[in-house]
Amino acid sequence: MKEDYIKMIRRLVGHTPIILNTAAGIVLNDKHKVLLNLRADTHNWSLPGGFLEYGETYAQACVREVKEDSGLDVKTKLLLKTFDRGTVEYPNGDVAQTITQLFLVRPIGGELLEKQTDETLALKYFSFNELPELLNIQTAEMIALADKWVKDNYDL
Repeated sequence: MKEDYIKMIRRLVGHTPIILNTAAGIVLNDKHKVLLNLRADTHNWSLPGGFLEYGETYAQACVREVKEDSGLDVKTKLLLKTFDRGTVEYPNGDVAQTITQLFLVRPIGGELLEKQTDETLALKYFSFNELPELLNIQTAEMIALADKWVKDNYDL
């Protein structure tokens, strides 16, 4: 089995700050609320998504990571924007700047996870104006962009 790319990099550089590529998905329910996951590592909320594996595209990573984080099978519908101001310090001391491509995705199957995993403690749809404590400024900026996109594209 091939070694996890991020673990291999961390084995080489330790806790040195690094730049990582990530992808995230905006999943909306029929009331235009956004799906967030309570992260097991940092214990705050973020969009379903995560790190690209070596050789993977942003869109492929988005589909894979949304499935891992939420249980939903999704199709990328629209690339909303690339974000590059995200810095995260993890409880184990790792520090990373994340460059994230944010996609609007459409569920095409699967079901929301009903139990905790090693990455997700809980899942919940939130109104854009009633958000919980978020992972970082990048997550807040991504959700704000999604809120604007929903308002610009739907008669609410």
